[in-house]
Amino acid sequence: MNDMTPPVRDRAPPVFNPLDPAFIADPYPFYRLLRETAPVFKTPQGFWLVSRYEDVAFVLRDRRFGKDFVGNMVRRYGSSRMDEPAIASLAHTMLVLDPPDHTRLRGLVTKAFTARRVADMRPRIKAVVDEQLDRVADKGAMDVMRDLAHRLPVIVICDMLGIPEDHRAPFLAASNVNGRILEPVPMTREELDQANMTTKLAGVYFSQLCELRRREPQDDLTTELVKAEEAGDKLTAAELEANIGLLFGAGHETTTNLIGNGLLALHRQPEQWERLKADPSLIAGAVDELLRFDSSVQLSGRVTHTEVELGGVTVPAGESIVVLLGAGNRDPAQYTDPDRLDVGRQNVRPLSFGGGIHHCLGAQLARLEAELVFTALVERLPTLELPEKNAPAWRRSFTLRGLSTLPAVWH
Repeated sequence: MNDMTPPVRDRAPPVFNPLDPAFIADPYPFYRLLRETAPVFKTPQGFWLVSRYEDVAFVLRDRRFGKDFVGNMVRRYGSSRMDEPAIASLAHTMLVLDPPDHTRLRGLVTKAFTARRVADMRPRIKAVVDEQLDRVADKGAMDVMRDLAHRLPVIVICDMLGIPEDHRAPFLAASNVNGRILEPVPMTREELDQANMTTKLAGVYFSQLCELRRREPQDDLTTELVKAEEAGDKLTAAELEANIGLLFGAGHETTTNLIGNGLLALHRQPEQWERLKADPSLIAGAVDELLRFDSSVQLSGRVTHTEVELGGVTVPAGESIVVLLGAGNRDPAQYTDPDRLDVGRQNVRPLSFGGGIHHCLGAQLARLEAELVFTALVERLPTLELPEKNAPAWRRSFTLRGLSTLPAVWH
């Protein structure tokens, strides 16, 4: 904490309402207030918000902070809700588990995301990008979210999981990923019912996919996980199904939002779009700046395993911590003029993929997909414009920040 910053207890606490449409449209003024007045802040709901880059990075990598998903859910919903399908399924995923279970599950899928494997996917991903643009190029218009940002990463993760092409239409039609269950504000009964229904439908499909790969093994990630489950000591049936579902959802949703948020940011600051058109070699580096500027994942949750000092504040053991990735990414102590998009910015290390043992497995894949999308757009659709860039349609989610639609036109 800066020596000039008064203790948190002496400052007026900000009002935190992450479901306020104004907050969802632009959370960054609130983040600035939080960083300046209460960088480590205990909300009236009982959880802590951490908003400065250095503190967020510390929480993400320090082993004194863990997940304790079940404990968090009990505090949020009560013990009676632990059998809700959406909560029970998520509890089996590497996303919310601590070692040794996290280590075991992550180890089963890591090799599918090695730098070499991802680099080898470049030609296939480029071909998929071109196929999506071929579908719309002559029309002069598209919904970026529906026609490109969603379809590309869905096709890529379907390839990786071995989902047959004739099974993909429902996944390509729309996203059913809902980040609300990860948010500190509990879901309503209606929201939980919807999440349960989506979880059960996905479970039915992924169970059938596993049966298919038992009968017809292929060179894909589902086949590898089925083999691990059949070995009997590495993966339970519930873990198999839940983690394939996680890989599918996480494998496309955050990339979808990176593409949408990034394109919107570039057209709200059009001189940056012009810079990429003039010098496409900037694009690979610009992806990290787009991640920093408007992260598609805004928060990550942890629990204190022991009492720990954080940003000059003593936080007791057993406390729920919400690290605000989007707030840390705009911290002026880390980045000069952080509210300005600069596609040539150097030494950008966004917090958007988390950190420590839970650093996103698909980070390199997401970067590659975004790089190839923006390269194709500046080369093939250089006159692209976003007519509604100043009043975009944001999805009602705080954790997964993304647009529901993003109309684009070109000539």
